[in-house]
Amino acid sequence: MIFVLRFFKFLFSLLIAALIACVGVAATYGTKWWRELPDYRQLDNLTRSLGSETKVYARDSTPLGTLIPRIGEQAISRTIVTLDEISPFMEAALIANEDRRFFEHYGLDPYGLGRQVQRVARGDTAQGGSTLTNQLVKNTLLLAEYNQARTPDRKVKEWLLSVQVERSFTKEEILQSYLNTIYWGDGGPVELYGIYSAAQAYFRTTPKKLTLAQSAYLTVLVPRAARYFDYKAMRPLMKTLFTRMVEDRWITQAQADAAWKENLQPRGWKVIYDANGNVTSAKLVDRTQKELKAVVTTRAPHFMGQVEQELVRRFGRDKVYGSGGLRVYTTLDPRVQNATETASRDTTYLPPGATLAATVIDPYTGEVLGMIGQKLRGSEPPSDWNNAAQGQRQIGSTIKPLLYTTALSTGLTQAHEEDDKPVSFPCKGCKDGVYEPKNFEGATTYRNMTIREALDRSLNLVTVRLADRIGLQTFFGKLRELGIPPNDGTGLAAALGAVETTPIKMAASYAPFVNGGLYRAPRYISRVTTARGEVLYDAANDPVRPARVWTPQVAFLGLDMIRGVVNDWTEPQGGLAARSKFGDWPVAGKTGTSNFVKDLWFVGTTPLYTGAVWVGKQQGGGNPEYYYSGQVAAPIWRRMMELAHQGQTVRQFSEPPGILYADSPDPRYLRDVKIAVLDPQYRDAANTEVQADVPTPTQYRETSYRRPANDPRSVLISVDRTTNRQATEFTPPENIVQRRVYIEQLPAYAPDPSPQPLPDETPDPAAVKAARSAGNAPQTVPVPATP
Repeated sequence: MIFVLRFFKFLFSLLIAALIACVGVAATYGTKWWRELPDYRQLDNLTRSLGSETKVYARDSTPLGTLIPRIGEQAISRTIVTLDEISPFMEAALIANEDRRFFEHYGLDPYGLGRQVQRVARGDTAQGGSTLTNQLVKNTLLLAEYNQARTPDRKVKEWLLSVQVERSFTKEEILQSYLNTIYWGDGGPVELYGIYSAAQAYFRTTPKKLTLAQSAYLTVLVPRAARYFDYKAMRPLMKTLFTRMVEDRWITQAQADAAWKENLQPRGWKVIYDANGNVTSAKLVDRTQKELKAVVTTRAPHFMGQVEQELVRRFGRDKVYGSGGLRVYTTLDPRVQNATETASRDTTYLPPGATLAATVIDPYTGEVLGMIGQKLRGSEPPSDWNNAAQGQRQIGSTIKPLLYTTALSTGLTQAHEEDDKPVSFPCKGCKDGVYEPKNFEGATTYRNMTIREALDRSLNLVTVRLADRIGLQTFFGKLRELGIPPNDGTGLAAALGAVETTPIKMAASYAPFVNGGLYRAPRYISRVTTARGEVLYDAANDPVRPARVWTPQVAFLGLDMIRGVVNDWTEPQGGLAARSKFGDWPVAGKTGTSNFVKDLWFVGTTPLYTGAVWVGKQQGGGNPEYYYSGQVAAPIWRRMMELAHQGQTVRQFSEPPGILYADSPDPRYLRDVKIAVLDPQYRDAANTEVQADVPTPTQYRETSYRRPANDPRSVLISVDRTTNRQATEFTPPENIVQRRVYIEQLPAYAPDPSPQPLPDETPDPAAVKAARSAGNAPQTVPVPATP
């Protein structure tokens, strides 16, 4: 007996000790977990920040669309709505299915927990038991820490936080937050979170318009969104839900019967019912029908994509997608965008399989006013790929004005002459070791001509010689300043357009012609604020300043050359760009075509807007027959611009001081044409020199395309790099360079026999000033001699 008493006393002591130990352990862990709890008061801000989308507006503050929030790399479709914006059927179905005592408990449901204990005791798998509050806490406050992982400490924290949330928020606030955060499946490019995205994805409706049947369908998806793929298996679950809703007096039996017989057609499914609402056939015809786009917009989708990229670049992904939503005011002009889209839709003359891209910018600010990256066809949505900003294409002869203006900036004039004759250059990797460019379609005049005429005709031979004269390093330096750097290893072919870039960058590179020589990178955003109005970015206060590429005078000389491309020849005479003209507006621009007619371009400007149009096959590949840029791209540009200019007062190009006008240097070619020349008093405006930190152009070619010194077909000669001919006793020593050429090329390097201009052919500055004072502007003078 004594032994038994001692045993029970020992057992009792052991139990007490174990109990104390358990309490101690529980207290220790409880204290630890309590200290680790996130602040429950963050719930309101957290649900809003996760759900708020970045709203984007045009320059007139009209909505363009929204940018979907993201978690990591995954876009999340979630738009915050209030309970007033949600169908009562949806609220009732959710409560009846997920938490029938939602309005009775305080975050923990003892009946639900009791059922789970019984299931575990019987050896069954735990199922359900979580309240809506538990699920809300798990999907918001504890999501970052546990990411849905099932651990004891997460469950305890979930319970503790649920009690705190219930004490601090109303049931309506909790229900609203839950409906805005619950996961509803895969939406293709986005993940579907919240009732708004679910209603949009599965039924293309708003939460307010959800029917009883639709609400029951969405509710049955909540525990497991993959049920979408087995519609027949969902129907019994919906039947059960209707029964529970009737039992809980959310709906009447008549409403339940009517909902059961509703012709419910979730997106992507083709379902046939009998008269009693039973499914006779259910087929998943296209699962992509329930997909939502990562960028939701009804306007300018390609422009919106660039806005998104610029936002991420400026502020980072977390700020754009996780800060509670931004308000973005962009540069897009709806009127110009409409003009761009209309020109795209109206275009019918395209090579087989070709698409297009078009863009318009403000040349004085760099603001992108309109953009379309694909050929539009009726109301059909365009493909996502944006050829205007993403498509790197060879730019062909549209690069020539940039070369010719660079030449003018070194001191040459439009009257400078080069030979339009066959020429070859040493070239490592080229056929037979030489680069032998040819004019388009092989046409050659075999004469000297001015670079004004050569640009009008878009002659390759003259262009390559001009590039050789000023030096590739000098030219490439300008291209880098203009935002279109050449590819590594590119040689003289770059002067003919063997450079790849996008239409938006080409438009930006032409803007300096009209704005006085300043380059500005294309810009899509004017102002960004938070949802509360805090200004994050304002272009008016942006410290980024434009880069000076050319002086105003040189820029205008270049503008005058591309104005000549459009106007010197009429279309019957073979004008390459005459089809770009519209109304009374002055137009300047250049066509361009890459090898094998892969890419067709027109880039041009008016005093108001600068724009670029590209036509070609998105996947590359040439065309079996010739298409001319002047016949394809130029009319699209004209249509776009004439619509964009409607209602605007006609104005002329702004002319800086220091510009004179001279008679045509070759009346046989151009009659009654005046060309712009630099006033001698502004001689310093031509201020570009060969880069001092690189070899001269000739030396560069000798090192990069070295012809063997022992080649019996070649000879070393002294060349005047300013004339590209053999040096004479009158050539200044600093202009003499050594060049190895083929013997058969020697005639092309013979000294220029033409007499030099007499000193009195240079206009007298005093006479020019007097003429201007008398009002005889523009002053016509002989063309100054090329330095």
